[in-house]
Amino acid sequence: MKPARSTSAVLCAALTTLSALVFGGLSAAPAAAAPTAAVCNKYCDARDPSLSPQDRAPVSATVSSRTIALHFDDADAMGWASLDNGGAGDRVWLDRSMDGGRTWDSGSRLGDTAVPSGGRGWRTQMYNVDDWGTQGVGALRACGQPSAGAIACTPWARTTWNAGSRSTAAATALMMSYDRGTKLFGGNGWWTSANALTAVIDNIRTSGMGSYTYAIADIYNKNIDAQGGQFRNEYLDDTGWWGLAWVAAYDLTGDRRYLDTARADADHMYANWNNTCGGGVRWNTNGNYKNAITNELYLQLTSALHNRLPGDTVYLQRARSEWDWFRNSGMINGDRMINDGLDDSCANNGQPTWTYNQGVVLGGLTELSRATGDTGLLTTARGLADASSVRLQTDGVLREPGEGDGCTGDGPSFKGAYVRGLGALNRGLPDRPYGAALTRWATSAYDHDRNPLDQYGPHWSGGNGASDYGCQQSVLDLLNAASG
Repeated sequence: MKPARSTSAVLCAALTTLSALVFGGLSAAPAAAAPTAAVCNKYCDARDPSLSPQDRAPVSATVSSRTIALHFDDADAMGWASLDNGGAGDRVWLDRSMDGGRTWDSGSRLGDTAVPSGGRGWRTQMYNVDDWGTQGVGALRACGQPSAGAIACTPWARTTWNAGSRSTAAATALMMSYDRGTKLFGGNGWWTSANALTAVIDNIRTSGMGSYTYAIADIYNKNIDAQGGQFRNEYLDDTGWWGLAWVAAYDLTGDRRYLDTARADADHMYANWNNTCGGGVRWNTNGNYKNAITNELYLQLTSALHNRLPGDTVYLQRARSEWDWFRNSGMINGDRMINDGLDDSCANNGQPTWTYNQGVVLGGLTELSRATGDTGLLTTARGLADASSVRLQTDGVLREPGEGDGCTGDGPSFKGAYVRGLGALNRGLPDRPYGAALTRWATSAYDHDRNPLDQYGPHWSGGNGASDYGCQQSVLDLLNAASG
């Protein structure tokens, strides 16, 4: 949990100026367009490392026989850089990023200083990793340059603040992709932001770390009037994802406006139920394609609303009608796997059995069983989960059909939706039959698919791939589900 801000920005600026005078000043490189401002949290930037109660050095780099290391004072959420086995004139500094290492102010080398005459090594002052006053979730890296040579930098890393467990560290890494301007993840992700917000809310529930609760109201207030308003648009699956996010927000906060918006989303979906293929919610307001994910989301959302609205009969009837239609639609194939949707003749279109199509239905049936008291729905869900949890594994770890090496676009969010639904079903069954698989997948991802900043890639069993918020959301859903 982050402490309250306690030191003034005036003192922070003074200490930064003093550091520049004592340790050789800042780099003479041209200033960047948006120079890094001095940050004051518990302490201000440019604090003496000798005052740190601890020294943890998680990452290092080498250049021309020099060792460059990043050090952390985890207790105070600050870091510093050191260079050893060097010579006079070698330089060492810190870079700070507020978006997970994607960008940083290259013109503001924090604490830039040189090894003094006769010395072999030197260190910078300490700088804050985060900027609590502006909701900046940061990362540091240490960089160095021999007096005549190339620059080398460590990987990005951060302190253990808001990262004391596997899941909270993953949540913090996900929040590095939260755009403080748009209040969406990745800058302008729409339905994927709904999933990222849901993963953050679930992490608050499972871990008890509430540091990122502010994102709920921020996202809501900034985007309530976007697109069609109330988080509705022409894509009914987008609307369903947001509706479920606001149900989760209501469960956590008790704020009725979130539940009201979830109702508006469900009503928008209901308005797009039609008789094509005998019923179901269409995917898009400009067509009549009936697909699995839209209708699974509608099933879960209407069931969830009934469970949170005393005396409701409307949403319960809509949920019952949805399940009656869906189970007879033909989208569930002979292997108990769910294909993408229906073709023009209203038959199973044979398109891929994406993970999210297998997962959201599990959450929907769990909510509907709670709404009706029908335990047979859990039996049905268990049959589907038994099929998908086996068929979607490769070498004992969940893998998306056709899984690629990228983390942008829609696909990287799918596995998260799957394990979220599987986790909900697992919690609803007394013998917790999927706990071992969820734990195995989470351990594999932690051991094989994670960098020093607790960013994850697309392959939970390991392999090539870059990280981005879609993969990060999915692994946070996995870690949440594995921890209950």
